[in-house]
Amino acid sequence: MVSGSDRVKLGELADEAGVSLSTVSKVLNGRTDVSAVTRARVEEILDRQGYQRRVGLPNRGSLIELVFPELETAWAMEIIRGVENIARQNGLSVVLTESGDRHSPSADWVVGVVRRRPVGVVLVFSDLAEEAKAQLRSRAIPFVIIDPAGDPAPDVPSVGSANWSGGLMATRHLIELGHTRIAAITGRDDMMCSFARVDGYRSAMNAAGIPVDERFVRFGNFQVDGGREIALELLSGPDRPTAIFAGSDLQALGVIEAARTLGIQIPSELSLVGYDDLQLAQWSSPALTTIHQPLTKMAEEAARLVVRMGEGELESIPRMDLATRLVVRESTAPPQV
Repeated sequence: MVSGSDRVKLGELADEAGVSLSTVSKVLNGRTDVSAVTRARVEEILDRQGYQRRVGLPNRGSLIELVFPELETAWAMEIIRGVENIARQNGLSVVLTESGDRHSPSADWVVGVVRRRPVGVVLVFSDLAEEAKAQLRSRAIPFVIIDPAGDPAPDVPSVGSANWSGGLMATRHLIELGHTRIAAITGRDDMMCSFARVDGYRSAMNAAGIPVDERFVRFGNFQVDGGREIALELLSGPDRPTAIFAGSDLQALGVIEAARTLGIQIPSELSLVGYDDLQLAQWSSPALTTIHQPLTKMAEEAARLVVRMGEGELESIPRMDLATRLVVRESTAPPQV
């Protein structure tokens, strides 16, 4: 139901846009029977006038929307599990959407989410476009980013993890075993988490007085194929590393495959540390030493935040970084003498 004061304000917005009140209502509710030109004009005026629908509306839906750039990895399953845990506790359902790239969802996604009117939105992206933020806020649809890149905008609620500490712990573990020729394979060079994990690696090496061989620092894609290709290059030379810190468990699986191809035994000839602690890390051969990134917990916290924001409980912009920890299994050992 629209209150009298809201109706008056929307009427003024309709007059300024030169459209009817029903057209403004259609735009606010994500209806598709409005031309793109009219929709853009109304959206611009709504944004400029700072229109904000009140939170806690009685017609709010029963869904939490979870948006991914891709749904193909085991990483995504950990996130889904966490959001579903909180949705179940609150009598809600989860709808999954695949949209955009790793930076942000596609531009047309927001039209659909406005129409679906979820309790809130959890996004696995680096950031949101300004237009998308404005449209979600004007409809009082709260959103939280589970941040894979490590650098969300200051005005975006987010839940992340301590990437630098994870890189530090992984490398320190290898150093304490006696390794000095340690390589680092990280993610894409346009993601802050890739740099944060490598910075942790560099800090551990510098603190131990071990020079970093820049040939051993490689950017990849956090996927199995990237880990395999880079590891084949690193391990084929005569002065190969005795240990590798991989920026994801999937990359680490690629390193294991490359080592098998080259006849290199893990951990007797090569120690390996992954990152994420996905369930598959326990099932690899050998079982993978890794950095536990609390993905399910991150997803639970993000879902809990959107529920609380939807109920009007939070006024400030929440930012949260959860701790990482080392999990030692069978893929690391002292270097051969």
